[in-house]
Amino acid sequence: MGKATGFIEFNREEAEERNPLSRLKDFKKYSAPFSDEVLQRQGARCMDCATPFCHIGMEIAGTTSGCPIHNLIPEWNDLVYRGRWKEALERLLKTNNFPEFTGSACPAPCEGSCTVAISDPAVAIKNIERTIINKGFENGWIQPRIPARRTGKKVAIIGSGPAGLASADQLNQAGHSVTVYERADRPGGLLMYGIPNMKIEKKEVERRVKLLTQEGIDFITNTEVGKDITASQLREKYDAVILCTGAQKQRDLVMEGRDAEGVHFAMDYLSGVTKSLLDSNFQDKNFIDAAGKDVIVIGGGDTGADCVATALRQNCKSVVQFGKHPKLGVVRTSENMWPAAPNIFTLDYAYEEAEQKFGEDPRQYGIQTKKLVKDEDGRLKELHTVSMEKVKQEDGTFIFKEIPGTEKIWPAQLVFIAIGFEGPEQPVLKHFGLETSNRKVAAVYGDFTTNIEGVFAAGDARRGQSLIVWAINEGREVARKVDEYLMGASILPTVNA
Repeated sequence: MGKATGFIEFNREEAEERNPLSRLKDFKKYSAPFSDEVLQRQGARCMDCATPFCHIGMEIAGTTSGCPIHNLIPEWNDLVYRGRWKEALERLLKTNNFPEFTGSACPAPCEGSCTVAISDPAVAIKNIERTIINKGFENGWIQPRIPARRTGKKVAIIGSGPAGLASADQLNQAGHSVTVYERADRPGGLLMYGIPNMKIEKKEVERRVKLLTQEGIDFITNTEVGKDITASQLREKYDAVILCTGAQKQRDLVMEGRDAEGVHFAMDYLSGVTKSLLDSNFQDKNFIDAAGKDVIVIGGGDTGADCVATALRQNCKSVVQFGKHPKLGVVRTSENMWPAAPNIFTLDYAYEEAEQKFGEDPRQYGIQTKKLVKDEDGRLKELHTVSMEKVKQEDGTFIFKEIPGTEKIWPAQLVFIAIGFEGPEQPVLKHFGLETSNRKVAAVYGDFTTNIEGVFAAGDARRGQSLIVWAINEGREVARKVDEYLMGASILPTVNA
């Protein structure tokens, strides 16, 4: 695949990015597209490696390695190298319903398990993928696919994130009549309101929803199951129901001062900023504003990084991000060898921007928050921490211990909690009478059936917080099971063939 000696002749080239200080003036995408020539060189780096581990889509040590939707990566890399972009698009769409989303916001576990990455930087798979789909839209290759026939069966999908959209797309193409219910005012779930515009521009989400609508899918927004429509009404009206509500119950801090004014969940902050941007270009002032404030983000993941980037664009006075783990090294450890996803230090777009603006990486490692302190008016004024060390015990497990004498006080008028999610929100599950396991919907992967006849569950609601590619995987797979349930057999492909 690609050029036989391409991985020897060509180095990995990173996507161009807009100047960090310049892009802080807007909420547009931070990355710039590659030229065709650069991408063809990058496609040429794909080896004829016999067993392409970029396909594997499995978990190693609890982390995803390879592509969970088993994209035909070597095939479309080869086609890009040869300049056959339309054929590359056809290969890509065989496995991935929404390459514009995975090409923008997926952490690219395929690159971590790329065979080239054993000794050199991986093939630039994610950037190639994003360019293929963009060319498809720009050149008019992507047109509405209207099903030739309708089965007469009706399916309701609750939630319009990547799992819900993928299952809707598949079932619609199978000829079923699909209606997607979304409680927000715009479809897209976390693609619309959870991931900032700098990563996924909302015009891309709207473009995809418009295409799905043209293909026959109905979207009903501002509708919450259990309030605006009942489970019994859905089950009576539709032949099958799929819950793709995500895992949006945010994990909270339990400590002194949590009730201070100025302490918010990260997703409330991010979604409010995006909604105000879309509704009025911030003219409605209906968002949490970090302007002129000392901001602290608690939690070291991607959501926390997005909070950093957003606060920078609002012209915060300072921003710091706390993580409990020690700083990672720049190379893999012996416990993290290929093809496992590389657990190494990287410089995310948000941290690069903070370095440019304030002169240093905003991340602080091995930090434990002890309490939040408010002033006499109940407003947050400072945060108290202690440093932690990660200690390996005799049985191989790790614990965190406080380091005496490392207590510190940080000025803060805004704190964003980004320490993960506990699972799906429970009211809708209780409303349906669904059985749960570890707070998630009890439904076995590959089967997706719940304890309620005709009701299925997929995506983060079933598996817990995960990646966009896993959501698409489950959306495609649950669609096949629902098609079988409705028709006795399915014409839809299986992801795991």
